[in-house]
Amino acid sequence: QVQLVESGGGFVQPGGSLRLSCAASERIFRIYDMGWYRQAPGKQRELVATITSGGSTNYADSVKGRFTIYRDNAKNTVSLQMNSLKPEDTAIYYCNAQVRPTIGSVTGDYWGQGTQVTVSS
Repeated sequence: QVQLVESGGGFVQPGGSLRLSCAASERIFRIYDMGWYRQAPGKQRELVATITSGGSTNYADSVKGRFTIYRDNAKNTVSLQMNSLKPEDTAIYYCNAQVRPTIGSVTGDYWGQGTQVTVSS
């Protein structure tokens, strides 16, 4: 069973920074596209940033210039550096990855359990 575990969430003041990390919790064959999504209470889950296996990135307009997504293919991890945080960034952040568990399995879409980010003074 593939598991993704997020870490790095917390409580910060506006203008502060956090770094979120996501790691596969078991041995897997390969990870393709990865990304971060977020969901606030009463709102739909939305894309924050994605990164392909080749390093191509995509960001939501609301976070461009403030957030940076990056990955370490050797460690099968993806991180999100969040700077200049705003109260509007408050949400549960979820890691997403397209994973091929083994060479003999199909690629599937996997999600982490989420990590809370709260931006408030």
